[in-house]
Amino acid sequence: MVKISAYQLFAITSMFQLGTTLIFAFGASAGRDAWIAALLSSGLGSVLIGMYTLLQKMHPGQTLVEWFTCEFGRWLGTPLAWLYPLVWIYDAGRGVADLKFLLPSTILPGTPAWILVGSFLLLILYFLFSGIEVICRLGGMIFPVLAALFSIEILLLLSSGMHHFSYLQPVLGEGWGRVWKAVWPLGITQSFGESIELAMIWTLLASPKRLMGINLAATLNAGIVITLFDVLAIIVLGEKIFVREYFPLIQTLKQVSLAEFIENLDVMFVIYLFLSTFFKISLHMYMSVIAVKQLIRIRNPKWLMVLFAAVTFFVGMTMAKNMPEHTTVAFKTLPNFIWLPLFIVLPVLLFLVSLVRRLLAKRRYA
Repeated sequence: MVKISAYQLFAITSMFQLGTTLIFAFGASAGRDAWIAALLSSGLGSVLIGMYTLLQKMHPGQTLVEWFTCEFGRWLGTPLAWLYPLVWIYDAGRGVADLKFLLPSTILPGTPAWILVGSFLLLILYFLFSGIEVICRLGGMIFPVLAALFSIEILLLLSSGMHHFSYLQPVLGEGWGRVWKAVWPLGITQSFGESIELAMIWTLLASPKRLMGINLAATLNAGIVITLFDVLAIIVLGEKIFVREYFPLIQTLKQVSLAEFIENLDVMFVIYLFLSTFFKISLHMYMSVIAVKQLIRIRNPKWLMVLFAAVTFFVGMTMAKNMPEHTTVAFKTLPNFIWLPLFIVLPVLLFLVSLVRRLLAKRRYA
């Protein structure tokens, strides 16, 4: 039987929560106070993930889609459960759209987007055929590479002398209003609420008692990294450029200049872009395949992987005509109308129903 180690779950959870968040800048609408929004979001996100973990403990051996059928019954729980794989495929399509806009405009100008995206999805499809054990092993190998990459980036940026801590002042100069606007609901759902998706594989953890600690540690780790990169982008670029740029990370790395020898570290951006996007799209697709497999009770899901890869390609290539349209949906429409109901409202309702049913069961048998 396939088992996931504590380290592997920590690694894939951390990378999943980071995703492409660093590329687009977390909480940019809060301006120079984006780092405060990141800290607050990670704190509230930890509470949310703690609730997800308690739901798993209330339903041992069951995955996310099985929670709903267990608590709400077949006729109500099944339609609710179907919402999750559908939104994961849509999120995978959003990752494809990120690549469609990022690669031609940054490192591969003039290259047709469909060739780049198609090649990327074929590689992901081959990866998915290997199964969750290989995915988690690769995640465990990639994580230290990304950690080393982040450390080098931070060191080079601080050593280049291009930073100005005065750009962070005045702290909360415009009050808590824009900070909270960045936190709710986008900040909580964007990186942390999405982690409910990983409940599809929590049953495979080799040491289930450590699930809470692993999830909270991964969330804390992701929150610290997001906060650090927000601070670095602000002190290097300044508030106006940080808010205006679609990809502040690449603009920040371009400012690195050490002795006119180490300059324009675009390659670090490229490495992070490929690794993070590859891993997150892979997890979106795999979790959606496993969820549908459980809902329709099929044995061999490989044809579903091929089908979902084709759907992901179509969705990603057609969902937005340009970058402004793509980001408007991501920062305004998606959090309020899709992520908020699926990642907060329904899980809270499920948690309350599960809690009440267990309390009543205890009284009945007391």
